[in-house]
Amino acid sequence: MTKTLHRSDDELKTAVIEELRWTPEVNSAHIGVSVNDGAVTLSGEVDSFPEKRLAGKVVERVHGVTAIAQEITVNSVLNGVTDTDIARGAGEAVERAVDVPDTVKVSVHDRVVTLTGSVRWHFQHEAADRAVHYIRGVKAVLNNVVIVPTASPVDIKKGITAALVRNAEVESKHITVTTDNAGVVTLEGSVGSWSERRQAERAAWAAPGVTGIVDHLRISY
Repeated sequence: MTKTLHRSDDELKTAVIEELRWTPEVNSAHIGVSVNDGAVTLSGEVDSFPEKRLAGKVVERVHGVTAIAQEITVNSVLNGVTDTDIARGAGEAVERAVDVPDTVKVSVHDRVVTLTGSVRWHFQHEAADRAVHYIRGVKAVLNNVVIVPTASPVDIKKGITAALVRNAEVESKHITVTTDNAGVVTLEGSVGSWSERRQAERAAWAAPGVTGIVDHLRISY
């Protein structure tokens, strides 16, 4: 019989620190890690917004992590980079992205990029977000782009349920799907890993008409 590994918070903290050190794209020297009952909190400072996002994804790979709180800040010392420079670069990046419609608009204040407008699909919402991540000087991105519903709740639920059953990486029998009239999907139940949870979310977002996801899936090791 295979025994499930249950790590103490100290063991989990050590594993998270080692995984961050193992990732060359992340400078872990200035990242703090604390763990409470499997929930990991990241603090400290990094040099770029993509590095901050990547640090969170690295932690998801560690077995035993049940939740992640991102409190890392992005280094604010970048001489010569102004909001105008960031706005120009972000605007051009969004215009160049073939999967971002021209309904998406960009504004910048204090090096924080805000995206507004409306799209029909979640992948367009994510594409707009991704397009501005690598602009030099960005310390945060607020994605306020709205997804316009295009399908009925019944059709959305049927589509997502079928997609979860087809997905070899998701144990669909432990997941319950509900939808409301605004196109918001709620996922409940349990999964075996962060990867499985992300797969379930991706399957749900692929359904036409989904405007938001409330993920209540528990990670059970």
